[in-house]
This record gives sequence, C-alpha cells and structure tokens, in this order.
Amino acid sequence: MSQTIVVKIGTSSLTQPDTGYLALATIAQVVDALSRLQRQGHQVILVSSGAVGVGCMRLGLTERPRTISMKQAVAAVGQGRLMRIYDDLFTALQQPIAQVLLTRSDLVQRSRYVNAYRTFRQLLKLGVIPIVNENDTLAVEELKFGDNDTLSALVASLVEADWLFLLTDVDRLYSADPRYDPNAQPIERVNQIDELTALNVEVGDRGTSWGTGGMVTKISAARIATAAGVRTVIMEGKSPHNIEKILQGESIGTRFEPQPSSFNARQRWIAHGLVPAGKLYLDAGAVKAIQQSGKSLLAAGITEVEGEFQSQDAVQLCDPIGQEIARGIVNYSSLELQKIRGHHSEEILQILGYDGAETVVHRDNLVLSI
Repeated sequence: MSQTIVVKIGTSSLTQPDTGYLALATIAQVVDALSRLQRQGHQVILVSSGAVGVGCMRLGLTERPRTISMKQAVAAVGQGRLMRIYDDLFTALQQPIAQVLLTRSDLVQRSRYVNAYRTFRQLLKLGVIPIVNENDTLAVEELKFGDNDTLSALVASLVEADWLFLLTDVDRLYSADPRYDPNAQPIERVNQIDELTALNVEVGDRGTSWGTGGMVTKISAARIATAAGVRTVIMEGKSPHNIEKILQGESIGTRFEPQPSSFNARQRWIAHGLVPAGKLYLDAGAVKAIQQSGKSLLAAGITEVEGEFQSQDAVQLCDPIGQEIARGIVNYSSLELQKIRGHHSEEILQILGYDGAETVVHRDNLVLSI
C-alpha cells in the first residue's frame, strides 16, 4: 500500500559532533533507505537541515553564526554544496530529486499555500523525492519556521502525509535526557501529547552546538502533525533503515498516534500555515459559543485586543485567562476592534462611521485549538 512519508533529518544526525563535518556515511544510509521506500511505491519527502553547518565547514568557521545576516550568508554558501552531495548520492541509485526552499510566507498566503501543495503533489506523481529546507537566505525573523522540526510538520500537514519521521541523535523519547540522566525512562507510544505532562517528561531545549532544535521542538512538531492526522515517530537518525521496519509494524522509536481531525484543507492552512499577528481575549459566553455551539465571534464577546494587525490577518482567540481556544482570520483591524469590542453588531455603524462585517471572525474562517 502506497503511503506518503515525510522524513526530517537534523544537523545533529548529518554532522559529526566533534568537528561539524558532514557524516557522509549517515547521509548515504538515509539516501539508500529513502530510495528503497520510493522503489516500494511510497511517496517520500525529505526535510533536511545542514546548509548552515556545511557553510560553516566550507568557510572554516568554528561555531554557528549568531546574527541573522551571517546565518543567511553562510546558508547560501552551504545549500548548494549540500544539494550537490544529495544529488550525487541519489543519482548513483537512479533516484531523481528536487530542491524545494520554503519560507513561512509561502504558507501564509493562501494562493502560495495552494501552489506549494500542487507543486509537491506533481513532484511526487513524477516519482521525485523533494528535498526541503527553509530558505534561510531570504527568510526574515518574524516569518521564520524557527527550526526544521516545525517545517517538517507543516509540510506533512500540507501534503496530507501518512507518516512523519523525525530523525535525531537519540533512539526515542525519554522521560528525561538520557545523555545526562541515567534514570531516564523510554517512552514507546504517545496517544495524546498531553500524556507527557502526566509522565513528568522533561523536554528542555538543549540541542547540539551545531543544531537549533531539541526534544521540545520535536514534541511541538508532533503536536502539529498529529493534529493534522499524521502519525509521527521520533527515532535515531543513524539507523534510517528502521523506517521500513516501523512501516512493517516493528516498535522502534517513539510513536505519536494521529488525532481524529475533521479539518479540511482551508482549516489546516488556518491552523498551521498562518502566523497569528495578535490576540483577542473573550468573555466566557463567547468562549462557550465558539467551543460548544460552533458560532462565529462577534464584537460583543471581546474583552481585550492585543497586538497590531490588519483585516484578514490571523489572530489567536483566547479565554479569560489567556489560553488559546481557537485561531482564525479577522474581519477588522486591531484599531477598529479597540473601538467596537464589547459592543453589539448593530452598533458598529454608529461607532466606526461605516458599515462593517457582522462577525469579527466568521466560523468558516475559524479553527478550534486542539
């Protein structure tokens, strides 16, 4: 049975920890494993870190750059070299690949989101393995994915993948970091992300000196992916052939079960593609109407407006204590909402001097948080 599989490999798996040089043997194993999956009829996407690390090696830098401009310059040096290595190895196995560089703005605009989906689908139809990375050279700070764990989860959601494999430098998720805590207990299966809190899982963001992530970003990625119905696995990057064993039913790594989701493509875009520009705090009545009755948000239910945003921007909808209950596309700017919040819809014309939308966030443009 053909399945769509997204595999993310991080810098910690792609490079040697002591030198920062590429771990060519590991990369070759990843290439071989993904090519095998492709030959078996699966559709495969690789999300690969490493451009900055390769650029550092190329330029003789001894530590990861700290400023955005320096990181972007180093990434520009490294990206071509990284793709050259992938292309040489995949070509040896007669597997065509494509480079796909994304920025968060590619997912924020609906038309570009849809276009990205169509491009991925066409590449997969052609039997190509897309190799995805963040476009570090062009991305601006406020529209960065932040890490490739998040990027891989958003790509998995975008293409409606069956599986997301997060390859890292530990064999699975533990109750604490096994590199530092000898009492750390392995976790094989997670049915709900919230179970981890009950297990007292420590998910600090300690990563390697060359990577940007840590276990916390992988759990965050698993939350995004499973909410979109994508089964997610955290596993060791140095054993990529285990992906095939997992698909055959073996219990390797930590498996996060997908959550039942009724999201359509537009709702997935709102939930995962958009970057909220502000927050709206709601009274208890509005929270109940949205969560339990599937209602739109009206101005009367808003108690506080936070941030600066324009009409058609994404916002978080929060309960009285600040917990996000939903997010959606707003019909008014923050300036307008400061004036009409707490007022009934029929008062909007008199307050603003012009007639606006009856709803602040229409239920068709609103997605409940999971």
